[in-house]
Amino acid sequence: MAHKRFSQIDRREFLAFAGAAGAVFTAAANPPGALFAAAEALTATLPPLPYTQSALVPVISENTLSFHYGKHHQAYLNNTVKMIAGTDLEKAPLEEIVRKTAVRPEQSGLYNNAAQVYNHTFYWNCMKPGGGGEPHGRIAEKIRESFGGYRKFVEAFSNAAATQFGSGWAWLVSDRGKLAVVKTSNAETPLTTSAKPLLTIDVWEHAYYLDYQNRRADYIKAFVEKLINWDFAEKNLA
Repeated sequence: MAHKRFSQIDRREFLAFAGAAGAVFTAAANPPGALFAAAEALTATLPPLPYTQSALVPVISENTLSFHYGKHHQAYLNNTVKMIAGTDLEKAPLEEIVRKTAVRPEQSGLYNNAAQVYNHTFYWNCMKPGGGGEPHGRIAEKIRESFGGYRKFVEAFSNAAATQFGSGWAWLVSDRGKLAVVKTSNAETPLTTSAKPLLTIDVWEHAYYLDYQNRRADYIKAFVEKLINWDFAEKNLA
């Protein structure tokens, strides 16, 4: 059977491998902080972080970022590259690998690793030193239209991140012209739905446990108030 879709948008159909969300990994394609380009075949080299590994201190420690990026993210990428070797997906871009394997239950292992490569690469770019707080510009207008104000968004986003049982993600997405907050478990990603991801927070324990132990709520609060890269979220609206 196909991968379970997250409950908040379970009425939506999977995209037919088209590129509604593909633009996410194209616009900001120059290092540092380059995302995987839409037409780029995967290698075992991670895109560089858009900041130094100590740049998010004290919200996220250099130790956490070193393990999260250098160990966890690298392992997902290494596994993906090994699994696609010699297959019809060997030279496919990341988004294509994620979308195609999402509906191939026999390739669930590849899907989980490729989706985690996508999710993590996206997550790094959702943060910046000195970020967070209330946004401005078009993204602020869309938040007011969709949630009734910034505080309502914070409440919805923080609640989704806090109540995601076990490992997973909370997302701000755009779908049919309106913004929404959704959450996904494990490696699940909005890339396989009609929703376009704008922003995410990783709530797997390895994202925060070295710094916050079991205080997930403190990590979420700090992420919202001090790290969100609203410039990146606004670019994803295009």
